[in-house]
Order: sequence, then C-alpha cells, then structure tokens
Amino acid sequence: MIEAELFLQLFWVFFIIGLFTFGGGYAMLSLIQTQVVVTHQWLTESAFTDIVAISQMTPGPVGVNCATYVGYEVLRGAGASNLVAILGSATATLAVILPSFLIVLTIVKFYTKFKNNKKFETVMSWLRPAVVGLIGAAALILIFNVSWSGMPLFSHAGFSVIQENFCDWKSWVLFAAAVMVSLFSKVNPILIIIGGGIAGFLLY
Repeated sequence: MIEAELFLQLFWVFFIIGLFTFGGGYAMLSLIQTQVVVTHQWLTESAFTDIVAISQMTPGPVGVNCATYVGYEVLRGAGASNLVAILGSATATLAVILPSFLIVLTIVKFYTKFKNNKKFETVMSWLRPAVVGLIGAAALILIFNVSWSGMPLFSHAGFSVIQENFCDWKSWVLFAAAVMVSLFSKVNPILIIIGGGIAGFLLY
C-alpha cells in the first residue's frame, strides 16, 4: 500500500516538475530539491547532492538522470526490493519527460507559424532571465540551508551552510578550485569532476 502511494506521489511530483520547468536539467534541479528534500523529505541534502553529482557524470540530461536516481532511492528507502525500486526509477523518469513530450508534440505543428510572432518572441525573452535564476538557485541550494521565521509579511531568513556538503575548509578549497578552473580555463567539465573525485578520495 505504501509502495503504491509512493509510485503515485513520485509520478505526480515529477510530472509537475517536468510541466513547469524551462531551461533544461539544471533549471530543474532546484524544483527537484524542493520537492524531494524539503517538501516530502524523501532524501537528505547529502544524498541529493550525491545524486546530482552522479547525474552529471552519467550520459543523458542531468534532470532526467536525477529523476531516475531519485525514483530508485525513494523506493529503496521505503524498504522496497531492487525490482520495485527500478520500477520507481522508470515511473519518475516517465513522469518528468512526459509533459515535454506532449507539449512538443502539440506545438511542433504550430512553431513555424508562430516563431516570428512578436508576442511569442516577447514571452521567450521573459523566460530567459527566469531560466538563469533557476540555474543559479540550483547551485545555491547545494550550499546554503535557508529557514524563515516571524510573520509572513515580516519574516526573516536565516542562512546556514549545509554541513553535509561543506564539512571543513578542504571542501571549500575543492569547491573554489573547481569554480576557478571552470571559469578561467577551457578544461573539460568531465575532467574537473574526475579531478574532484580523486582529490576527495585522497583528502578524505
């Protein structure tokens, strides 16, 4: 019974995420984190961060990969067997790609007609800054934990570093080094990920 409810919840959560995400997989991460870690508390911040890292290293869109891993981990965390957990992966994956498939299938016939429309271009220009914001939020939620207190109109935000992800000064050095290398060099991101993994193995 619990597994059936989890399947329904997984499908609904990832269907909504797929329906309202613009800008690709990285923009999707902040929405996935909010639902999986904060709202439903299926995973810890540390487990979600590990899933994001694995999703980046495996082939395919990072958002879809993340849904696949989350579906598996949620069912395994509920005590399901490996086979049932794999079905959980399939459910989350199908749910997150289904809205895009249906939307693209619908609009592809009309795109050539509306692509030069002024109103269409205006809407797309409004979406671009929102996409940048979502991608930035995906980075911040892996670093900071935000809590709110007080009245709704006069609430105060409390920021704290997620200790599971940044446990000591060495983790900050690795983070800063990865950012600097990615910003100021043309090193392949895959090599940065591999280098970070090796450094983490040697340091910890």
